Amino acid sequence: MSLNLATLLRESATKNPNKTAVAINDVSLPYGMVHGFAQKFAGGLKKLGIKRGEHVALMMPNVPQFVISYFGSHYAANPVVPLNVLLTPDEVAYHLEDSDSAAIVVWEMFYEQARAGFDRVAGCREIIVVKADRADITAPDGAHNYTAVVMQADPVTEVPDTNADDTAVILYTSGTTGKPKGAELSHFNLFYNALHMKSIELPMPKDEVTVLVTLPLFHSFGQSVLQNATILGGGTLVLLPRFEPLTAANLIKKHSVNFFAGVPTMYFALLHHPEVTEESLASLKHCVSGGAAMPVEVMNNFDKTYSVNILEGYGLSETSPVASFNPVDAEKKAGSIGLPIWGVEFRLEDDDGNVITKTGEPGEICIKGHNVMKGYYKKPEATASSIKDGWFHSGDIGTRDEDGYYFIVDRKKDMIIRGGFNVYPREVEEVLYAHEAIAEAAVIGIPDDKMGEDVKAVVALKPGASVTSEDIIAYCKEHLAAYKYPRVVDIIDELPKGPTGKILKRELRS
Repeated sequence: MSLNLATLLRESATKNPNKTAVAINDVSLPYGMVHGFAQKFAGGLKKLGIKRGEHVALMMPNVPQFVISYFGSHYAANPVVPLNVLLTPDEVAYHLEDSDSAAIVVWEMFYEQARAGFDRVAGCREIIVVKADRADITAPDGAHNYTAVVMQADPVTEVPDTNADDTAVILYTSGTTGKPKGAELSHFNLFYNALHMKSIELPMPKDEVTVLVTLPLFHSFGQSVLQNATILGGGTLVLLPRFEPLTAANLIKKHSVNFFAGVPTMYFALLHHPEVTEESLASLKHCVSGGAAMPVEVMNNFDKTYSVNILEGYGLSETSPVASFNPVDAEKKAGSIGLPIWGVEFRLEDDDGNVITKTGEPGEICIKGHNVMKGYYKKPEATASSIKDGWFHSGDIGTRDEDGYYFIVDRKKDMIIRGGFNVYPREVEEVLYAHEAIAEAAVIGIPDDKMGEDVKAVVALKPGASVTSEDIIAYCKEHLAAYKYPRVVDIIDELPKGPTGKILKRELRS
């Protein structure tokens, strides 16, 4: 069976070529133009000698050229390797070499570190620089200017015959343990994830969907849930390269954005910014959260303030990413990641690999279905340790209620064992987020001679709030069992975050 992600763009461009596909600042690009540029980018890759099946890395923020290059690479039958724009030269070199990328496309702001990494990898032959000023077609020595590559090429007009199981994208995991690994996702993995989000979770007519894209497109959440699903549905992508709550709110109002997807820290920022009003977010109809556990207190306050219904989903890079979601046609269970999406199975396993059937008993979430990756690129041992008998082991600890809804308790590696008792940081963090003075919270385990591990909380306060570490500990003692409450509380200005806004606990441990 032939399937290629370029079909998503081709079909929407054929049906409605004059509809705005991408908007950024005051520039709007219609589907016909974006599709035409993608076809010419494919021709440009071929002209540079990039062969079918070779990998193309993209190191760009949320700009139209990412969308064009993504689908253009698929038009050339070149799997895409999205890279975090904040990678250092050492990390760029590692990703390019590990992924066997033959070319890299980089936004000019990140050219210096990309070039330093590129120069160390003999197998990566071409570097293409995207300039914000498209009229400037100069390029550094040995590099190609993006505009010239596109405009001087003959378009590839036919979607190539790639198989549904052929690799479409290699997404690198965050690498919280060891070196990052590239999850190989097929055209079907990503096609069905987009189809699910478009057809099931977002039941709006195609010409009504306008999405604010502030989640990074190089990340699986932004790529599948926002870019691919919206392009499949013929909607409009409003691009915001860097999240800032007031800017996001102004764009939502300006473009009448009706769908927003974000991580919990984004919702918190919008909720508490003094200049973000109910009027500025009045156009929102659908909101989803993912990437990290959504504190129930934040969800309930946002829903009430802006008259929306945030639906929480769950997934990983290895699952394309969506694996479960709260259904739109049923009552929401706050704090739940919902039900497995169509065709996907969940089960819980204990540390010995036994399947847990008892309601409410925690275990590792294991996932099976069409969304599970082919494997980690060039890492058969890592693949074999993660996928056993067709079941992907997520490393997340969850529970299941009597209705089949799943709840994330915590990351398996984040679980704290204090004196033989399991402490799940998520439970402690929920209590901390309910405190009136606390803006952000993260709970980690610290070594303890007596208990093995003890519980530590790191928090940031709301503007103008005043509270001591002792006050927070006393508050937690009132709401948590004796073995759960934090014995140590650090108060800092702001918690460290990754590119999606997810709190980075590994930095708090260092």
